[in-house]
Amino acid sequence: MTIRWPLLVRRVHKWLALVLGLQVVLWTATGMYMVAVHIDYIHGDHLVKKPPVASRNLAGFVEPSAILASHPLARGAKFQSFLDKPVWRIETQEGPRLFDASTGKQLPPLNLSQVEAAARGVYTGDPAIVSAKLLTTSPLEMQARKPPYWQVEFKGWNRPTLYIEPHTGELISRRHSLWRVFDFAWMLHIMDYSERTNVNNPLLRVATWSAVLMALSGAWLLLWSFPKKKAKKKVA
Repeated sequence: MTIRWPLLVRRVHKWLALVLGLQVVLWTATGMYMVAVHIDYIHGDHLVKKPPVASRNLAGFVEPSAILASHPLARGAKFQSFLDKPVWRIETQEGPRLFDASTGKQLPPLNLSQVEAAARGVYTGDPAIVSAKLLTTSPLEMQARKPPYWQVEFKGWNRPTLYIEPHTGELISRRHSLWRVFDFAWMLHIMDYSERTNVNNPLLRVATWSAVLMALSGAWLLLWSFPKKKAKKKVA
């Protein structure tokens, strides 16, 4: 049986266009959004203050070696301020912990008022807090980070939200509505509908190569549609 290549290519091109048409539109729309909104704004850099750089005299404070000696599995010590109180930040097996720099005693986990104060201390916008809660399960927007942590949402049209470490009061991450739209657009763009992180998943590869085949078949049909020049007959 003779294969009618133009008909076969036309059918392949048509069905690929029908199947991939919606995804191509999504690639275009989501790509435009991700380019139009500045990535620094998406990251939420405008929501938090830059940490102050200040030197401090360590005389009179407990040496970090004394704290590390009582916690042999701990590592690393950093002097910092927590709610205007000098502390040592120590990396323990359970995670970062704060120790009073004056007494060497470990500070307990943050309570609600301390968390709200820590969040207000780094937030640049309206300090009115809508909600603050300690999470033990990860919300969709924080799947990459294991709980527990505090979620503090501030008043605002874009639902600015800060995530706070429960023992140190440090900022873990920030989220807002345009970030959430970006995350949804990213999911549609890379076609990873579960983790939203795998840019080399099988579904995306199939769709990409199918789009390439659609483009090549369309180009072939375009070239084939041009009229063919007939060879001139030689006059005897």
